[in-house]
Amino acid sequence: MRLANKVALITGAGVGIGRETARLFAKEGASVAVVDRNESTGKETVDIIAGEGGKAVFIKVDVANSNEVQSMFQSCIESFGRLNILFNNAGIVAQGTVEQSTEAEWEEQIATTLTSVFLGCKYGIPLLREQGGGVIINMSSVAGVMGLTNRAIYSAAKGGVAALTRAIALDHAPDKIRAVYLTPATIETPSLLDRINSSPDPVAARKAFEARQPLGRIGRTEDVAYAALYLASDEASFLTGCNLAVDGGMAV
Repeated sequence: MRLANKVALITGAGVGIGRETARLFAKEGASVAVVDRNESTGKETVDIIAGEGGKAVFIKVDVANSNEVQSMFQSCIESFGRLNILFNNAGIVAQGTVEQSTEAEWEEQIATTLTSVFLGCKYGIPLLREQGGGVIINMSSVAGVMGLTNRAIYSAAKGGVAALTRAIALDHAPDKIRAVYLTPATIETPSLLDRINSSPDPVAARKAFEARQPLGRIGRTEDVAYAALYLASDEASFLTGCNLAVDGGMAV
């Protein structure tokens, strides 16, 4: 097992990429702290992992709240005794140009998508240092690399995640903490399916999403989960500050 005897904390693990990654990490031997603000879906992820023979606990957290993030790490330590892998996966996406977006939308999206990563790293790094090092995986996006139309705030937030990760990688290399980031493109998550199914022509909407990927298909949650597994494993021990693009060639 590639993550045997490791403890991983994954935010936004109630659905989609977070859930798939939590399941995969558990199958590979990790004990997983499943973090989400939705208690129902978070506990469901834990039940799935338990049913597959893995170990997990659920922690309900608003990842944009400093006090709750600190309590999140305390709960992880109480449950498993340590932290080896931190995956800051939680985030939200809203449509809109700069002109169309409100200040409230800016504050909410930056808080949940970028500030949450800052808080996770700020309070997670001391715990990783205590173990002699560890891995931070931050979820960016193809939008943070190339920008997307009608996604102004989201692009800004995800670009910030990428830049923050590179700085953390340099600052904490002496601590033997690796910091890396993922930039997925169009992935078949529940939120994407909602957008497709709520469109006037779902078939055409799906084809449009597929057409913008050079590989000609929408990504699967397991595509991102396996990329995260590689980054978390010792096989990636010489990788830090870098991006692993799971984008079907979209940003080439």
